[in-house]
Amino acid sequence: MDAEPFRRDNHYVPSTYLHGFADSDNRVSTYRLLVAHPDFPLWRRKSLRGVAYHAYLYTRITAGGETDEIEKWLEHDFETPATAPLRRAISGEQLTAGDWQHIIRFVAAQDVRTPARLLENLQRWQTELPSLVQGVLEEAVEKLRQAKARGECLCPAKRDLSQYIPIRVSKHIDPGEEIGAVQAHIISGRGLWLFSLKHLLTHTIKALLENRWTILSPPDGLTWFTSDDPVIRLNYYDDGRYHFKGGWGNSGTEILLPIGPRHLLYTKVGHRPPLRDQKPSRDQAAMLRRFIAEHAHRMIIAAAPDHEVQELRPRTISIDSVRSEDEQWRLWHENQSSAERGLMGW
Repeated sequence: MDAEPFRRDNHYVPSTYLHGFADSDNRVSTYRLLVAHPDFPLWRRKSLRGVAYHAYLYTRITAGGETDEIEKWLEHDFETPATAPLRRAISGEQLTAGDWQHIIRFVAAQDVRTPARLLENLQRWQTELPSLVQGVLEEAVEKLRQAKARGECLCPAKRDLSQYIPIRVSKHIDPGEEIGAVQAHIISGRGLWLFSLKHLLTHTIKALLENRWTILSPPDGLTWFTSDDPVIRLNYYDDGRYHFKGGWGNSGTEILLPIGPRHLLYTKVGHRPPLRDQKPSRDQAAMLRRFIAEHAHRMIIAAAPDHEVQELRPRTISIDSVRSEDEQWRLWHENQSSAERGLMGW
């Protein structure tokens, strides 16, 4: 039997999810938020396989070469188990506890796998990573010092997910000296992101599974749409302030995921959810639609053109920005792979 082909094009919003917004020809309406010129159509019909993907987004570099294990893991452990439960949810069928678990696991994977989440992490690591690595090194050196004083030998920890981190640790001790320097070199790029993704979906996901969920329907005359960054972690305050930096286990955080024009997954951490298919007021639904539009990264996706969207989220017109972003993604794999191979000496 032939080996399964390498997955080059990685869909960060799976076609199985977008199927809930598709027509009989498996097409959806797309509204781009960054375009090169004002004549670019407001809405375009696109096939499911032609939406929300980048080449080599999840590719890992190992000593043996390139591997697409992350892409296959996401599909096998999160997308495929949720396919039937999501369709049952949209058709109004009764969901079992197992169905809900598969759906919630899908929500978790969808939350962490998008380019928007990647960029969010890269920005945070630029400020936090140096002090974090310094702290880890100092703690490790202190443990070694204490073990040596006790005459003990520290056993290497299990590798767990550490093989995903692109890091090289080196030491330098001058001849005749007992004390030297330890340095850690780490790349804040794709490899570190994949480590974070794997850690969240292996360990932190337990917090999300403890929440109780429901499905909200829009008032008559309104529909839900979605985006290329569809999972929203909303912190909304009484004075009307809000942001999208909520956490899976933070009490009061509202987590939203539209799964079809008339179905939106919803939970509020630490609270009992509304009854299934309960309709929010028109004002509440309008706010939810605004949140979905504002949270989009580069594209809003709908079952049909929604002409209120361009009011909720006017698009940016800049040929320079489009060219710059296209170039960054064109070089993504080459730059990330080169940096990781150079660090590890492969």
